[in-house]
Amino acid sequence: MASNKDILKTWVVEALESEKHEMSVLEVAKFVWQHHEDDLRSSGDLFYSWQYDLRWAAQVLRDEGVLKSKDGKRSGGWELA
Repeated sequence: MASNKDILKTWVVEALESEKHEMSVLEVAKFVWQHHEDDLRSSGDLFYSWQYDLRWAAQVLRDEGVLKSKDGKRSGGWELA
Protein backbone atom coordinates (compact mmCIF):
# COMPACT_ATOMS: atom_id res chain seq x y z
CA MET A 1 0.00 0.00 0.00
CA ALA A 2 1.30 3.46 -0.90
CA SER A 3 2.14 5.91 1.85
CA ASN A 4 0.09 9.06 2.35
CA LYS A 5 2.99 11.11 0.99
CA ASP A 6 3.13 9.04 -2.18
CA ILE A 7 -0.63 9.29 -2.63
CA LEU A 8 -0.54 13.07 -2.25
CA LYS A 9 2.36 13.35 -4.69
CA THR A 10 0.30 11.40 -7.21
CA TRP A 11 -2.69 13.68 -6.68
CA VAL A 12 -0.60 16.85 -7.11
CA VAL A 13 0.74 15.56 -10.43
CA GLU A 14 -2.77 14.47 -11.45
CA ALA A 15 -4.10 17.98 -10.79
CA LEU A 16 -1.30 19.68 -12.72
CA GLU A 17 -1.57 17.27 -15.65
CA SER A 18 -5.32 17.86 -15.85
CA GLU A 19 -4.98 21.63 -16.21
CA LYS A 20 -1.70 21.72 -18.17
CA HIS A 21 -0.65 25.04 -16.62
CA GLU A 22 0.63 26.51 -13.39
CA MET A 23 -1.87 26.18 -10.56
CA SER A 24 -2.07 27.89 -7.18
CA VAL A 25 -2.00 25.84 -4.00
CA LEU A 26 -5.69 26.65 -3.60
CA GLU A 27 -6.51 25.36 -7.10
CA VAL A 28 -4.62 22.13 -6.47
CA ALA A 29 -6.36 21.67 -3.10
CA LYS A 30 -9.78 22.23 -4.72
CA PHE A 31 -8.95 19.69 -7.44
CA VAL A 32 -7.85 17.12 -4.87
CA TRP A 33 -11.01 17.65 -2.81
CA GLN A 34 -13.29 17.46 -5.86
CA HIS A 35 -11.69 14.26 -7.13
CA HIS A 36 -10.65 12.49 -3.91
CA GLU A 37 -13.08 13.61 -1.20
CA ASP A 38 -14.19 10.04 -0.48
CA ASP A 39 -10.57 8.86 -0.27
CA LEU A 40 -9.73 11.69 2.12
CA ARG A 41 -12.76 11.10 4.33
CA SER A 42 -11.81 7.46 4.76
CA SER A 43 -8.08 8.10 5.24
CA GLY A 44 -7.94 8.43 9.01
CA ASP A 45 -5.53 11.10 10.25
CA LEU A 46 -4.72 12.26 6.72
CA PHE A 47 -8.21 13.78 6.58
CA TYR A 48 -7.09 16.33 9.19
CA SER A 49 -3.66 17.11 7.73
CA TRP A 50 -3.96 16.66 3.97
CA GLN A 51 -3.75 20.35 3.00
CA TYR A 52 -0.58 20.77 5.05
CA ASP A 53 0.84 17.48 3.78
CA LEU A 54 0.01 18.50 0.20
CA ARG A 55 2.54 21.32 0.48
CA TRP A 56 5.22 18.91 1.67
CA ALA A 57 4.39 16.57 -1.20
CA ALA A 58 4.94 19.48 -3.60
CA GLN A 59 8.32 20.19 -2.01
CA VAL A 60 9.37 16.56 -2.45
CA LEU A 61 8.25 16.73 -6.09
CA ARG A 62 10.38 19.87 -6.52
CA ASP A 63 13.36 18.11 -4.96
CA GLU A 64 12.81 15.19 -7.36
CA GLY A 65 12.65 17.54 -10.36
CA VAL A 66 9.00 16.79 -11.12
CA LEU A 67 7.85 20.33 -10.28
CA LYS A 68 9.61 23.49 -11.36
CA SER A 69 11.78 25.10 -8.72
CA LYS A 70 10.49 28.24 -7.05
CA ASP A 71 14.04 29.68 -7.06
CA GLY A 72 13.74 30.91 -3.49
CA LYS A 73 10.34 32.57 -3.95
CA ARG A 74 7.84 31.94 -1.17
CA SER A 75 4.80 32.56 -3.34
CA GLY A 76 3.66 31.53 -6.77
CA GLY A 77 2.01 28.52 -8.28
CA TRP A 78 2.99 24.93 -8.86
CA GLU A 79 3.97 23.76 -12.33
CA LEU A 80 5.30 20.54 -13.79
CA ALA A 81 8.94 20.69 -14.88
